[in-house]
Amino acid sequence: MTDAAVTTRPVNLILLGPPGAGKGTQARMLEEAFGLVQLSTGDLLRGAVAAGTEAGLAAKAVMERGELVSDAIVLAVLQDRLSQPDVARGIILDGFPRTAGQAAALDDLLSARGQQIDAVISLAVQDEAMVERVSGRYTCAACGEGYHDLFKQPATAGTCDKCGGTQMKRRADDNAETVRTRLKAYHADTAPLIDYYAARGALTEIDAMAEIDAVRTQMAAIVGKLTAA
Repeated sequence: MTDAAVTTRPVNLILLGPPGAGKGTQARMLEEAFGLVQLSTGDLLRGAVAAGTEAGLAAKAVMERGELVSDAIVLAVLQDRLSQPDVARGIILDGFPRTAGQAAALDDLLSARGQQIDAVISLAVQDEAMVERVSGRYTCAACGEGYHDLFKQPATAGTCDKCGGTQMKRRADDNAETVRTRLKAYHADTAPLIDYYAARGALTEIDAMAEIDAVRTQMAAIVGKLTAA
């Protein structure tokens, strides 16, 4: 962990970006470098259900009925999670908020704790390039090592460089039509959030089509300034 990770107040981030933009990879870097904890809506709900908290039990009942968990329950689960010691340095939210209304409710929750959303990082993509990136990826069925039709093929065709496995697999939804549909939905859902946080001066857009290290450097610079403040 870097020296810059020492801060007197939690630093709270939101990552925006469609599937395949690299949010997971970059979030892991931020976790390791700055001691932050990535929280997705799914992780929050599963953790609360497993812990048997009041909010978790409410979420479990809703999910068992096959219904969507309400914003109020998600916020209650998040409030409980923010009380745990491992998030003392701050969090990286991925997948929440999804609407301007949720963003406003999140602001109220954090404000009551003397906190705020310090930065929103939007990983911008070129749609057709993203279709090519996602639809061409596959993994080794044995060890999970990732490959790509164009950008990263194994040294010996059909044989995993890492474990020598010869069975490769693709996710069923990693096809061009599905990726285009997901991108369309993402842009529609995220536009209000981009406007919401841009109006507050909290939004920074990064070119997610750049090399991973270049994206990492830009994100580290943003978070480094916040943790050193």
